[in-house]
Amino acid sequence: MPLPDGLEMSALASCEAGAVLRISGELDHCTEQLFRASIGTFLDRGHRHVVLDCAALTFCDSRGLNCLLSLQWLLERRQGRLLLARIRHNVARVLHLTGSGELLCTYPTVAQALATLPREERPGWPRAGSLEGTGTYPSGPSGRAYRSGSGYPSGPGYEYRSGATPA
Repeated sequence: MPLPDGLEMSALASCEAGAVLRISGELDHCTEQLFRASIGTFLDRGHRHVVLDCAALTFCDSRGLNCLLSLQWLLERRQGRLLLARIRHNVARVLHLTGSGELLCTYPTVAQALATLPREERPGWPRAGSLEGTGTYPSGPSGRAYRSGSGYPSGPGYEYRSGATPA
């Protein structure tokens, strides 16, 4: 569902227990209320697990980070989880610098994030033809989940370059 001020959220897959949502644009002080309202729509459907595909999330400030932490808190109260997948280096850097990477679980791909959920609570996920692994965004360490805090990913796709986007 397109939202004003440069934020867009769409459902990629869902089941009774969870959903995979793509978030794109900017999650900041201008869009936080819109994000909360939009995510509320999915939570009202009973989803306890949310995987956010963040490959197209271009910016996240402290207010956006607060949205993510609040969502995680709410999902944990419902015996669920918030899983972030395919985060870009600039968003990963915010998580790292604020210490939030110790609280938010991040994964190189949506499939790897989904694999951490009980099989009966996973939304169906397309393996062939999915947008993952296209090389458009860095995917993180191969084959393992990571937290953005002390184990902050490194390598050519994760260099800190002011104003630069991933290669």
